[in-house]
Amino acid sequence: MPTHMVEKRIGDIRIVGYSLAGEETVIGAPELNICFDIGRAPREVISLDHLCITHGHPDHTAGLHYYFTQRWFIGNEPGTGAGTAYLPEHLLKPMQDLMEVWSRIEGRYTKANFVVATPDVDIKLRRDLILRPFEVNHGVPALGYSAIEVRNKLKPEFAEKTGPELVELKKKGIQIEYRLEVPLITYCGDTAAGDFLDRDHVRNSKIILLECTFFDSEHVTRARAGNHIHVRDLPDIMPRLRNQHIVLIHVTRRTFLRDAKRQLQEVLKPADLERTSFLMDRGGNSRRRSEPHGSDY
Repeated sequence: MPTHMVEKRIGDIRIVGYSLAGEETVIGAPELNICFDIGRAPREVISLDHLCITHGHPDHTAGLHYYFTQRWFIGNEPGTGAGTAYLPEHLLKPMQDLMEVWSRIEGRYTKANFVVATPDVDIKLRRDLILRPFEVNHGVPALGYSAIEVRNKLKPEFAEKTGPELVELKKKGIQIEYRLEVPLITYCGDTAAGDFLDRDHVRNSKIILLECTFFDSEHVTRARAGNHIHVRDLPDIMPRLRNQHIVLIHVTRRTFLRDAKRQLQEVLKPADLERTSFLMDRGGNSRRRSEPHGSDY
């Protein structure tokens, strides 16, 4: 069956998603069991248990009730650690009210598990994976999220110790391991540039999903007014980012992908261009000039 969703492997992480400014943004990382925003709740992300809501604009949240309803249909109702929507605190009551209104419309109650995401307070998803919310700069209060792998590594000074020796050290209360954080994927949602780009878990994430909404030269003012990123902002942003992969999202429909690629080539250094791509490019990386398979917006 045809789908509007894009599926691609970026580095060692598989992404399924769709992002078009003002219409729908939803991005899932199936192997991490995480979905960033829900858009209109396409079927490809319904099974993902951890839903990260950045802000309340409908192109990012319209499918929230449908997400929980569909999970009920397939017998996967929300509970601890599954079917949970993490969201900014100010959205908790409105979203609960929304679910209540839909319950009256539908004639049945759909359970929804909401958890407030507090900036800089980690959310444990599993033993080796955490979610770290952080504030971004949008016209309304909004969050970004980093999915971070957590590893416990043996301290170098104990590398030559045998297994039994390490056990004895632990019995004596000696800390033989240190915590290593490996940021895997960061999703910034809708935002202008800001200090959050200098956070280690953001700029060092293997993948950063970064909006770049506007490309037309006459739309710089619109970008500033809406707290969005314009392509002209990228040359100042790129030196701050150490990410292996920078994936641009949230381009407007008024911008043809071939034109966006051309402008990207004009403003970015070759090394930065090499690590930058568009989520909605179904045909390859950002350096391609052709648009196979109708990939223009």
